[in-house]
Amino acid sequence: MQLRYNYRVYPDASQRRALASAFGCARVVWNDCLRDRKEAHAAGLPYVKSAELSRLRITQAKRTEERTWLANVSAVVLQQSLRDLDTAYKNYFDSVKGKRQGRKMRPPRYKSKKDTRQSIRLNTNAFSLQGNGTVYVAKVGNLKVKWSRRLPAAPTSLTVTKDSSGRYFVSFVVDTEPDILPEAETDAGIDLGLSAFAVLSDGRKINSPRFLRRAEKKLKRLQRELSRKAKGSKNRARARIKVARQHAKVADRRRDFHHKVSTQIIRDNQAVYVEDLAVSGLGRTRLAKSVHDAGWSAFVGMLEYKAVKHGRTFAKVDRAFPSSQVCSACGFRDGPKPLHVREWACAECGTVHDRDHNAARNVLFEGRRIVAAGRAETLNACGAPVRRAHVPAQRGEAGSPRKGQTTQAGIPGL
Repeated sequence: MQLRYNYRVYPDASQRRALASAFGCARVVWNDCLRDRKEAHAAGLPYVKSAELSRLRITQAKRTEERTWLANVSAVVLQQSLRDLDTAYKNYFDSVKGKRQGRKMRPPRYKSKKDTRQSIRLNTNAFSLQGNGTVYVAKVGNLKVKWSRRLPAAPTSLTVTKDSSGRYFVSFVVDTEPDILPEAETDAGIDLGLSAFAVLSDGRKINSPRFLRRAEKKLKRLQRELSRKAKGSKNRARARIKVARQHAKVADRRRDFHHKVSTQIIRDNQAVYVEDLAVSGLGRTRLAKSVHDAGWSAFVGMLEYKAVKHGRTFAKVDRAFPSSQVCSACGFRDGPKPLHVREWACAECGTVHDRDHNAARNVLFEGRRIVAAGRAETLNACGAPVRRAHVPAQRGEAGSPRKGQTTQAGIPGL
């Protein structure tokens, strides 16, 4: 399987200028090639092939006065930008034809230099790991890396990212074998919620840390200061970075919490079942802020890829399953209940249930049933075949995964 390892880097002033140039050149190549294809489509001409775009917008463009500065960055960066555009088009066409699962994708769009998040991708021809703990990037130099963990194998590609708060990161794609854990004796059903972040079928409750809610007071003050700065001024730019850094702290704390909880659950249980929540729909209700603060999708994605990595079974229970209406003791369906009802007694057997614990038990029973019936696509590292898992960095990614790769939310945290 393929995993992505993410690290913080600290470029000096000259390296930051070189990276800014690389970000800009990659963006220009993307926009030029996208414009050519859009104009050809509008004129009724055939789809412009990548080889033709590479010749016109990279090779020949470097020899023109308007684009001579493209030669200042690595050719790998420019070629990779074109490959990312090809992948974006392929994903769009597959989505239109119904070959790609999930929500319908929009066609590729132009990139703006005003975007606060920038990134470039390189293959092994344009970067190398140095013996002094740095990473050499072509035409940028040796970047100082904060090695928070070691790489398990030689990386096959590198992404350099600058996030909205001005921080720089490098992420390596590594081919690695699954790290199978000893077999556990227990399974777990998980009910995700807002009052408690997660309730497990064994009765354990994981409190919701509500990182965004706890940071709202400071964010409100910083946003107020930002709104008072003149548009286009340097003071406004500095105020924007302060807001972005505070949001980055919230996201980092949430991600760390998700990694710790998901790792513990995967280590303790042989099989994990979770309800397939409609997070995008809940994110448009009055509970939107709390739903996004919880980060259910990212958490479920971490459970998913860690199950593959460690040889555990993972399955999702259909969102239509009435987990909160069925008595987990006798199976009697007692009907829907409003959210303020946190405890209820079964009308058939009289058992008193905690709403969330009962739902988690029902998710466990239903997950076992559908897996035993063979009607669920389970994820595990041994037994049934599993597609190669490509786990992306969460802090922005240049382009889309390559052909044959699937994406899962989260980055390796073990």
